[in-house]
Amino acid sequence: MNNKETKLNQKPIIATTDFVDTHIKDHHASYWIEVVNGKEKKQSEKKSLTQDVAEEANYHLIKLKDPNVTAGRVAVADLNGDGKYDYIIRHPHSNVDPGVPNPDDGTTYKIEAYLHDGTYLWTKDLGPGIEPGVWYSPFIVYDFDGDGKAEVALKTAGDDYLKNDAARIYGGSEYLSVLDGMTGEEIARVDWPERNDRYGNVNRQNRNQIGMAYLDGKTPCILAARGTYKLMVVDAWQLHNGKLEKLWRWDGDEENPIVRSQGAHNMVCGDVDGDGKDEILLGSCMLNNNGTLRWSTGLGHSDKAYLTDIDPNREGMEVFLAIEPWIDNGYGVSIVDASTGARIWGVGHKTFHVGDGMVADIDPDSPGLECFAAEDKKGGSTDKYMLSADGKKLASNADVPPCRNWIWWDSGNIRQLFFGDDNHWGAESMSGGRSQSIGYWKGEKITKDIYGDILMIADLFGDWREEVVTALPGELRIYHTDIPARDRKVTLMQDPIYRSYVLQRSQGYPQAPVPSYYLGD
Repeated sequence: MNNKETKLNQKPIIATTDFVDTHIKDHHASYWIEVVNGKEKKQSEKKSLTQDVAEEANYHLIKLKDPNVTAGRVAVADLNGDGKYDYIIRHPHSNVDPGVPNPDDGTTYKIEAYLHDGTYLWTKDLGPGIEPGVWYSPFIVYDFDGDGKAEVALKTAGDDYLKNDAARIYGGSEYLSVLDGMTGEEIARVDWPERNDRYGNVNRQNRNQIGMAYLDGKTPCILAARGTYKLMVVDAWQLHNGKLEKLWRWDGDEENPIVRSQGAHNMVCGDVDGDGKDEILLGSCMLNNNGTLRWSTGLGHSDKAYLTDIDPNREGMEVFLAIEPWIDNGYGVSIVDASTGARIWGVGHKTFHVGDGMVADIDPDSPGLECFAAEDKKGGSTDKYMLSADGKKLASNADVPPCRNWIWWDSGNIRQLFFGDDNHWGAESMSGGRSQSIGYWKGEKITKDIYGDILMIADLFGDWREEVVTALPGELRIYHTDIPARDRKVTLMQDPIYRSYVLQRSQGYPQAPVPSYYLGD
């Protein structure tokens, strides 16, 4: 401070892993601390604030190369091996759903990479063979070859694409590509799961996802998937010596009975049976690590599927399902055993088109995680439901909170939500300069204004509370809490299932991440 070293804490920081400086005067102060086993080490690194402290800006700012660009998706991973998360965006901020005509205005998606300090690395134009929509352009970023630096795995296409009268692409070459995270250069390429009529029409054929799983318990493998509403196919690959090696293919039509229409809008992976190897939750069905079917509920396409410990009084994890198709057996909102798929409880009455859902501890008086869901008006109902971890009805309709954008922001285990953006995400929100805030459901708001479209909620800075990444023209903002923690927890990104949810924020429909264990009051 003022070119002088000033001791800020009178006692060692051992109860938490954060520190709030309430007396800062220097707009560009530097902080350092390095304590191991109670003995101070030599100063090895200074951490400098990058924003004007006088403005009380509680965010880390990354300026984009083009001030007119607004990111539509973001992924985080360590690209250069320095132990810090870097940021990989997809832009522009637009989305064409497979179910509507393509405006065919020449827009192409670009993938762009930045280091954590804002250093621009590279841009890759995906070209006209990838339509600018969620389901044509899945990408994730992870260290797939174990060298300490992350690669980008994504769906790419050639120039031989074929379009129909609605300007939708129905043919042409498609690939799973892996890019070098520091340069954007392609390392490896193989064929993406091919189109065919078993998926249905062009809309249904163009439902693509990508995921990562530790299939042998130690090697991160890439999963390329096609199909949600009819045929479902998953290919598993391993990046080895710069080449993609195929491990297996799962085709739901080869099961007896066949498994169709059981997909969700995300692919989450985690070890549900304790053998150290990841299973793959596709929605209303789950695959084993070797590419065989583990279970299928037969309930149909789930708009939301959450894998976590919902009920800590039960052994193991559960899966919460919000089912889109009309269901009259009472299980349109339900939880099942994560290992076996056995039904545990359901909402108990007919549902029409459950389009959203969430699990979170928002009521300290109700044990376990609360499970809430909302009907989509397209199904003819606008009902909302909230149930306890053991299936008891807690609330309905106006007394049920929104399902999106929940965050651990304060010092406790009760989760908070965002107010002020209509609780939308991405292209539905386009909040731009409108402010948002974080607070408790039916309680006080606890943040200063937050601006931009919410791209990601995740524990990026490591004290177990979550940050929120937002997009504004020419900017990424990573907002962080200024509320001191009460205790210390292992950073949430060390939990494989939490990391899997964060990995999925760059593709599919966003869901708030949850860990494998119960995190609540």
